[in-house]
Amino acid sequence: MPTRFIFITGGVVSSLGKGLASASLGALLQARGYKVRLRKLDPYLNVDPGTMNPTQHGEVFVTDDGAETDLDLGHYERFTDVSARRSDSVSTGQIYSTLLTKERRGDYLGGTVQVIPHVTDLIKEFVLRDTDDEDFILCEIGGTVGDIEGLPFFEAIRQLGWELGRERVMYIHLTLVPYIAAAKELKTKPTQHSVKELRMIGIQPDILLCRAEREIPLAERRKIALFCNIREESVIAGLDVNSIYEVPRRYSEQGFDKQVLKLFGIEEKAKPDLKKWDEILERVQNPKTEVTVAIVGKYTGIGDAYKSLCEALDHAGIANRAKVNIRWVDAAGFEKEDVNKALSDVDAVLVPGGFGERGVNGKIAAINYARTHNKPYLGICFGMQLAVIEYARDVLGIKDAASTEFAPYNAENNKGPLVGLMTEWQRGGVIETRARGGDLGGTMRLGAYDCDITPGSLAEKIYGSTHISERHRHRYEVNMQYREEFEKSGMVFSGVSPEGHLPEIVELKKHPWFVGVQFHPELKSRPFAPHPLFASFIKAAMAEDKKHKKAA
Repeated sequence: MPTRFIFITGGVVSSLGKGLASASLGALLQARGYKVRLRKLDPYLNVDPGTMNPTQHGEVFVTDDGAETDLDLGHYERFTDVSARRSDSVSTGQIYSTLLTKERRGDYLGGTVQVIPHVTDLIKEFVLRDTDDEDFILCEIGGTVGDIEGLPFFEAIRQLGWELGRERVMYIHLTLVPYIAAAKELKTKPTQHSVKELRMIGIQPDILLCRAEREIPLAERRKIALFCNIREESVIAGLDVNSIYEVPRRYSEQGFDKQVLKLFGIEEKAKPDLKKWDEILERVQNPKTEVTVAIVGKYTGIGDAYKSLCEALDHAGIANRAKVNIRWVDAAGFEKEDVNKALSDVDAVLVPGGFGERGVNGKIAAINYARTHNKPYLGICFGMQLAVIEYARDVLGIKDAASTEFAPYNAENNKGPLVGLMTEWQRGGVIETRARGGDLGGTMRLGAYDCDITPGSLAEKIYGSTHISERHRHRYEVNMQYREEFEKSGMVFSGVSPEGHLPEIVELKKHPWFVGVQFHPELKSRPFAPHPLFASFIKAAMAEDKKHKKAA
């Protein structure tokens, strides 16, 4: 059958869950045997979120081919297990960058360059290209209807509806149906106004997803359908749930996927197979134990800054039938004397990735505590680099051990800085380079890189393999010239790049579970396929929890 396109838009307010709704619909269509791909169209003017503050935008999700994207692509991957590509994410910044390059090159033959048709044509090209043989392409438009930045995207998808025909294009609109406590009523007017705004642009939604904190009575659904010019059965309630992995099942129960097929004129041949989602939900709702993991970071005030990390911990909990409680520890202002109070009763410690000097001392103090008190420790990216620095200072006696990211390099040391900006490395036999003075968005090692693991190491035991591929997002590298000193004293470089130049994994020999990785394993974790590092980490935390209880 020809590829169908589903556009998901939002109204009233942001953060209603368009990404989860898109991911859940993709999972439901997959459960019916269809092939899907999900895409995100972001109206902001940044080229990508790579240099945006996590407290404003949340985490940056990285694809295998090195694209820095919105965190919603993480939802797409976790729910569908379809690896995102660079061609699955675009921003206004990327569109205009391409447009201006073409204009300067003379591609428009001196003609006047305008939003319509030139900008909208580029958006349509993005939506239509690199679709392989998918049955459905789901495209989420960031922001809300009425945002001035989003108007070219809404116009582009309106044009596609006309050009491809409504038998191949569908519009789903996500709105809010708030409950007014003083009036003790659900209010449909915000949804009505949002749909009115969308229709003024020329788009009539086919399905409405109405986010609400309580059941939407039949009378209100009929009112919404009447005023918004859609079928009553196409008004789907999106109610709050305890776990995001409950969403596909709840949408399916309301016939969301059934309505999509019906509106496309596709015969419903079989019910969706949701066994794996039901099993995940059963494990989430019925844990046999629980553990507490301290995440010592610098963006602890906003959960979305570590979204994939939190999900990976949940996946590991699902695998081990354990509820994972997270204790957020703000590394900024966190000193050595605070460590015992904050970490003595946790079952494991995790230091995630990050950039810059703020919070470094707090993270190092936490790493020292985990190492010297035999607490399971997982250091990711910057968390690995700081674990190496802490060990060098406290065990090897290299008091000035640091990274050039936050401390000047002492030129008297002929080995170079312990952690520094490597300007050349290899990927697949091809030399890649970066310049010290380059743009922030162009100086990182991004995307999937291979790693060779030492046989007999803890890393090999965890992965069950001596060769892996993981996703990276960082500028600085640990200096391999120090490897011999570290390994003689007990910190092993158990994973390195194939050519042997870049350390990827470090671990401690005489410690129950102490691992640092230069990559971001959380980006490849799935609820039905938890990442082995996180699954092993939580298993070690469970052993620590048993030790606590026995001692008590």
